[in-house]
Amino acid sequence: MVTQEQRKRQLAREKFLRQQQRRTSARRKARMRNSVIASVLGVIVIGSVALYTTGVLKNDDDKSNASADVTPSASATSKAPDPCAKPAAGKIKTATWKKEPAMTIDTSAAYTMKLATTCGDIDIALKTKAAPHTVNSFDFLAAKGYFDHTKCHRLTTSGIYVLQCGDPTGAGSGGPGYTIPDENLKDTSLKGGIYPAGTIAMANTGQKHTGGSQFFLVYKDSTLPASYTPFGTISASGMKVLNKIAAAGESTGAGDGAPNATVVINKATVTKS
Repeated sequence: MVTQEQRKRQLAREKFLRQQQRRTSARRKARMRNSVIASVLGVIVIGSVALYTTGVLKNDDDKSNASADVTPSASATSKAPDPCAKPAAGKIKTATWKKEPAMTIDTSAAYTMKLATTCGDIDIALKTKAAPHTVNSFDFLAAKGYFDHTKCHRLTTSGIYVLQCGDPTGAGSGGPGYTIPDENLKDTSLKGGIYPAGTIAMANTGQKHTGGSQFFLVYKDSTLPASYTPFGTISASGMKVLNKIAAAGESTGAGDGAPNATVVINKATVTKS
C-alpha cells in the first residue's frame, strides 16, 4: 500500500519530469529558431543573396516575440505615398580593398556620422572607444565616398524593426572587399536580448567577424542575439526620419523587403568632434 508521503514524492517526481520535458522542448525550439536566425540579417557573402522570412530577423529575429508585436506594413499592391525626395545626381563608387584600413582615428576622441538621405538627415553619435575598428572603417569608407548615392535596400516591419543600408549593389550582397572584427557585443544598452530603438549596428553573414560595410538602423526595439556590433546611437531627429521611412512600409507586404520610400544616402560624412 502506498503511503501518503510516498504518494507526495511520486507526484513531485512526476511534476519535475513534466517541467523537464517542457524545458527540453523549449530549448529544442530555441535551437531551431536560432539556426534559422543566424543566417538572416545581414550581409551575405558576395555571390549570395540575403533571403529570410518574416520573424527570422530577430536573430535576425529571435522568434519568441515575433508574433507578439507586429507593425502593419503596406501591401505590395497598395503602397503608401513616397515621403522622400529624389536622389541627388551622382554615381555609386564600386572600389573594393583587400584588407581592413589601417587605424587612423583617435580612439580617445568623439566622432559623429551624418547620413544625408533623400528622406532627411540621420545624425549618429559613434561609439569610438568601444568599437574602434568599426568606426575607423566607416571613417575610411565615408572619406572615399563609398556610401554616397547608395540605396538602403531592406526594411523589416515584422519581428524586428530595422532599415538596412551600406551595400553599393543595392541587393544585399555587396561589401568593401574586407571584413572587420566584431566589437562591443557586451554593450550595456543590449539588455534582455534587445537592440533598442536608436541603435546602429553592423550586419554580417551570421559568422563571427564578417562585418563589412552593411549596417542596420533600429527604429523600434528589436529582439536579436548579441552578435551584431552596436557602434552608435541615432539622434532624436534621425529617429523621426527613420519612423517616416518605416511608416511608408516595404514592397512585399510580408514584413521584409525594399522600403517603399526612396531611401538613398546622398552623402555620408564622419566628423571628429
